[in-house]
Amino acid sequence: MTRLPELPFPLLPEGPRTPWSYTAGVLSVRAGAGEDRFVPPAGESLDPASDAPRLVGTPPPGDFQLIARVAVGFAGAGDAGALYLETGEREWAKLCLELSPDTPTICSVVTRGYSDDVNSSVVEGDSVWLRISRTGKAFAFHASADGERWTFVRVFALGDSGAAAGARIGFLAQCPAADGCAVAFDSVVFRDHAPRGMRDGS
Repeated sequence: MTRLPELPFPLLPEGPRTPWSYTAGVLSVRAGAGEDRFVPPAGESLDPASDAPRLVGTPPPGDFQLIARVAVGFAGAGDAGALYLETGEREWAKLCLELSPDTPTICSVVTRGYSDDVNSSVVEGDSVWLRISRTGKAFAFHASADGERWTFVRVFALGDSGAAAGARIGFLAQCPAADGCAVAFDSVVFRDHAPRGMRDGS
């Protein structure tokens, strides 16, 4: 179990047995070779052996925002650091800073049995702020260059009508093609309310 002073709930590791560390406000992890969390929409099943390390917990009831700046030591295509949420074993989503395939990009994946895969915008450099929010029965993804003004990525439901209330949220690292990828999260913030608007930069 890991406790971050910025979060009002504990976090538990899932996926590969990968050590997470938290020092001076920075949460760090290294994804190993072949570690990814994706269920191809063409019909192949998720291989548990190629799962990705995650650190997740259950937030308090109600709307929320989870914010963090993610920095990724890119080594190969698909390397990413992400904010992550799940409402069931095959209902989960991630908002990534990903090398896709050779350019840092905001990417998002929503899995409802099988995964979709969406590229949103190119990022200058190897770090960016990410935010996941719960607003009623829906979730929203946003990204930001400065942690102040937010760009809308997507809004979606996940699971049945009551699933949003039991969502777990946290952090993920992946390295589908290279030998390993270091990921760090800092500037972590938890807010007990949704953003004022989805598309107004707030």
